[in-house]
Amino acid sequence: MSNVTKKDPKKGTLHSGPTSISKIPAPKHWVSPVPFGLGKIKPKHIRDTMKVAWENKDNLKYATNILTKGVCDGCALGVSGLYDQTLKGPHICTTRLNVLRLSTMPPLKEEIVHQDVDKLRQYSSAELRKMGRIPYPLIRRKGENKFSRISWDDAMDMIAQKMQTLDPKQYAFYLTSRGITNESYYTAGKVARFLGTNHVDNASRICHSPSKTALKRSVGIGASSCTYKDWIGTDVLVFWGSVASNASPVSTKYMLAAKKKGTKIIVINPYKEPAMDKYWVPSNAESALFGTQVADDFYQVNIGGDIAFMHGIMKHWFEMEEEQYGSAINHEFVQNHVNGYEELKAKVDELSWEDIIHSSGMPKERIRELAELLANSKNAVFAWALGLTMHSFATDNISQVANLALLRGYLGREHAGLMPFRGHSSVQGTGEMGADPFVLPGGGWDEDNVKRIEELWGFDLPKWQGDIVGVNLEHAALPDDHEKKLKLYYMSGGNFLETMPNPEFIEKALSEVDIRVHQDIILNTSTLVDAKEAVIVLPAKTRFEQEGGGTSTSTERMVYFSPEIEGNKQPVEEARAEWKIYVELAKRVKPETAHLVNFETAQEIRDEIAKANPDYDGIQHLKKQGDVFQWGGAWLCEDGECPTPDGRGNLIPIDIPNLEKPEGTFYVTTRRGKQFNSMVFKENDPFNNAGRYDVLMNSKDANTLNIVEGEGIVVYNQHGVFQGKALFTDIARGNIGLHFPEGNFLIPKGIYDSPSGIPQYSVAVKIEKAERFNARKDIDYLEKKLEDDEIDAPV
Repeated sequence: MSNVTKKDPKKGTLHSGPTSISKIPAPKHWVSPVPFGLGKIKPKHIRDTMKVAWENKDNLKYATNILTKGVCDGCALGVSGLYDQTLKGPHICTTRLNVLRLSTMPPLKEEIVHQDVDKLRQYSSAELRKMGRIPYPLIRRKGENKFSRISWDDAMDMIAQKMQTLDPKQYAFYLTSRGITNESYYTAGKVARFLGTNHVDNASRICHSPSKTALKRSVGIGASSCTYKDWIGTDVLVFWGSVASNASPVSTKYMLAAKKKGTKIIVINPYKEPAMDKYWVPSNAESALFGTQVADDFYQVNIGGDIAFMHGIMKHWFEMEEEQYGSAINHEFVQNHVNGYEELKAKVDELSWEDIIHSSGMPKERIRELAELLANSKNAVFAWALGLTMHSFATDNISQVANLALLRGYLGREHAGLMPFRGHSSVQGTGEMGADPFVLPGGGWDEDNVKRIEELWGFDLPKWQGDIVGVNLEHAALPDDHEKKLKLYYMSGGNFLETMPNPEFIEKALSEVDIRVHQDIILNTSTLVDAKEAVIVLPAKTRFEQEGGGTSTSTERMVYFSPEIEGNKQPVEEARAEWKIYVELAKRVKPETAHLVNFETAQEIRDEIAKANPDYDGIQHLKKQGDVFQWGGAWLCEDGECPTPDGRGNLIPIDIPNLEKPEGTFYVTTRRGKQFNSMVFKENDPFNNAGRYDVLMNSKDANTLNIVEGEGIVVYNQHGVFQGKALFTDIARGNIGLHFPEGNFLIPKGIYDSPSGIPQYSVAVKIEKAERFNARKDIDYLEKKLEDDEIDAPV
């Protein structure tokens, strides 16, 4: 951001806008001189784009308008139309193209939506998705085997009347990441509190709540401290547990620009993800022809071994300091801006290299190698994703990353910072809008913020602690007479059967709710689960249909305006804007005071957001295509000044977690393939040709078990059994990879990172050849339940 010159007295240095990528060919970064990667396993971007065009041929003009005028409803990069704030020129990716059909397809045909529910259950979520949008409000009462049409009035009355009979602690709201706008998140959070409940949660928390929790305690912020533009020209860009190229394909263009500026890209992940190794960027001619070698190096740390690995980096830094003061630690930054240096050093000093190597799975020489690279780098950006956040010690993972940044002074300036790499459009805005059990707009539940919000909203807030989504589901399975029993669940999108651990329990929990409301665009498998009294399905509008437009917040805190887009040839006539549905519900539950939450237009909501969350002062001025502002300025913690009570960052001593991985077991992690969240678009991953039921494992591990590639194997623990095929890949020994959500049957329920409440998605398992497992299962497995102490998940 070398051309940044503007500074705002309140926001600090302002983002300078997009830069240009060098057009000078750089053969040293090419994958191969053979054009288009012929003969290699790789995505077929051009072919896939043509398929998308054909798929949308019945609504092509509207599809084109969405792509050229709307803000992307896919990942969280924040592309507005075809342009963003990082690089000049048009951007488009397959993730955005794959979700496009959700906005252009026609309503479901009556003969499909009203067929026997058992027939609908034979379809996968992918098949249901392709059939069309929810056409009108639907209901399926207890004992009925088909959905019936219901009027909006009757549906809303039924939900409202049920709420009026319940204690507010017995109903909950949930919002997914399906292109929902800030306006809808804000209205949902406000209406939930108006109706007396703090049970309101969102998809962002299932992915990145540890990032926010850790950054708050370490440096006082709840978002990325830097921008994507800081990647371009930093000395080192480190991706921790992130496959950015798969989740957000346009980011590979940023990586290419960074490499051309001399940036080294380091990937820390147990599996050498092909998409982070070699990529063909379709919107860059050079990369489309010859590919780009993305990562300069991979460090294949054990699943759960990142804390130890980072301890190893710091241990070598302190050893370097003993030889030469200032050779590794930025003492000026630490002295002026950081607390806890001696305490952290004492913690690192007490750890042995043996423990660090054992937990991380990395040799000492390799750890020292990265430590010295960082010690010799003036600038670095640390980005991370679900590989660090989906653990029972996830908050500690992120605070450990912050420890590294604080020791080196990689904070609050150009080409340096901490970036939780978010996966979905506008999830950064969910907590900032207050759709979260732990926060309100503009802050937490401290006395001053509660008083401020109550004065703005005009009603008292419920003062009890709301529950996270996992606990809500556990409470749904409680006996009817239990005081914490959840009896009504109102969900805006989402499919817990394919996103939460232990799907069998999730199905039971969903069926134990009296009334379940699915406010959505499409049907999915969870919509078809029974309920004790009724399942109600409400058709929602997409963000591009929302009257008055809507806004979304990107990973780098850019708030974009996406206008209402006219011209849909296949509209769902009865669909309603999501924020309007919440307002209507409030009017029916509490008609006497509903004027306190009534919004007539989206502009009214933006006007109030600007007051409710001071960071969003500016959102009220976003009114047309292309309008955008960035809250907080280019860098949070600018010049090392953190928004903590004393203005300093906090180094936090972290223990190496005990994974309790017994001898002979493997640690499993779930990974995405060609999918967006739980929406699978291809059965085979184009980057490695892995099928959805392939088990990614190291060939040396397989040899010890006499497993040959391609043969049937069984992965099991006391929580479940997974049957698949062995696929030999470059993954750290003792670790295996399964696809999400197929592998979720092995993941236990009820294990969370205690500071943030995120569910754990990694666990210890055993592996056997399928023929051996099946020959013995009657004796060893079915008649003898595995004891918890045989394979125990970390708590």
